[in-house]
Amino acid sequence: MLADMKNGKINYIVAYKLDRVTRSVRDLEELIAQLELHNTYLVCDKDDVNTSSANGRFFVRMLTVLSQLEIEIVSERTKFGLNGAIKSGHLPGIVPLGYKKDSNKKTVIDETTKDVVIRIFNMYLEGKSYQQISNTLNKEKVLAPKHWRDTTIMKIIDNKVYMGDYEKGKSNTKDTLVYMNVVEPIISRAMWNEAQYQKEKNQRSYTRDRVYIFFQKLKCPKCNRIMKCKGSGGTKKKYMYYTCEHCKTYYREDKIEECLQRFILELVEYDMAVKKYFLPILADKKETKTEKLDQEIDTLQKQKERIKKAYVSGIVEMEDFSEDYKIIEEKINILETKKYEKLNANSLSFTPQQLMADRDIEREKLIKDNKLNETLKQEWNKKSKEEKQEFISKFIESMTLLKNKKRRILH
Repeated sequence: MLADMKNGKINYIVAYKLDRVTRSVRDLEELIAQLELHNTYLVCDKDDVNTSSANGRFFVRMLTVLSQLEIEIVSERTKFGLNGAIKSGHLPGIVPLGYKKDSNKKTVIDETTKDVVIRIFNMYLEGKSYQQISNTLNKEKVLAPKHWRDTTIMKIIDNKVYMGDYEKGKSNTKDTLVYMNVVEPIISRAMWNEAQYQKEKNQRSYTRDRVYIFFQKLKCPKCNRIMKCKGSGGTKKKYMYYTCEHCKTYYREDKIEECLQRFILELVEYDMAVKKYFLPILADKKETKTEKLDQEIDTLQKQKERIKKAYVSGIVEMEDFSEDYKIIEEKINILETKKYEKLNANSLSFTPQQLMADRDIEREKLIKDNKLNETLKQEWNKKSKEEKQEFISKFIESMTLLKNKKRRILH
């Protein structure tokens, strides 16, 4: 239309109302300037506007200012209402994994998927990468037919909602606003912060033909730079090396592992003890009340009955009925299992003193039979290279090794 105006084909532009043309004062000024330049006039029938006169152009400007003011007021009201909704737990957008909307559209924990989120954070804190976690979940067909990607895991780890907060706006902009404690958290705030710290340690491994056990962990003793990983090629035996090109320092991986054997085995013993004896008392205390679970099970049972009636009445096809019925059955089974676990939570009878005593008795027995060192070595050696890398990443922030005059590695 503007092109035709410039070519002299148009004398008047007619609109129903001015706010259908524009509500921006800046856009209106540009439009009026173009109209005047090409001897064309704007007529708005409903607002009785005609820009062919000075009074008409002034009236147009005043109406546009009022329209823009209306937009800004509505925007402020919308923002105020949105802020209030967020603070009361009504989060906008897609519900993140582990949560769902209740009957009042409030974001609440979904007991059927909550444990998946907790497991993802635990796996990440164990040193696994985004890709390794997604591969594991796909292999186990967790929440199938959902397909897990490394980007999906990254977004879960970065999402503040899992510690109860809601982040409005993109995290890489200055306009980000965080609302604290607006929903029930799935993980503790300390655990979420630990995951962000772990992010700095978990350097994402790009495609490599070798796995390095001490990847990104070894620092040069002279310049304190992170040593690069390299491997020898050719037909000879392939050794793994860690080198500092700046200081011409290098270490062979098998020699590092040999030098650190005692220290590594101590970590292995600690890890075994934690998994076997201390995790039960470190785990969060389970609630014995099951009213919330009972309500969810009851809701799913009612959904199941409605679907069954719809099928019997011929409203839905057999294929749709079977799929929906199966999904609801799976959710009910998950909730029933959780209910059983909570009801039996008090049946656990142990004390920290008993656990430590059991640990010490087993350790002394292994020492007496000269099997402790052998057991720890077996535990370490049965790990794959990837598992060893994850283990080192979990326990070691960084390390610096020195060589003596005979070129042997010292601690």
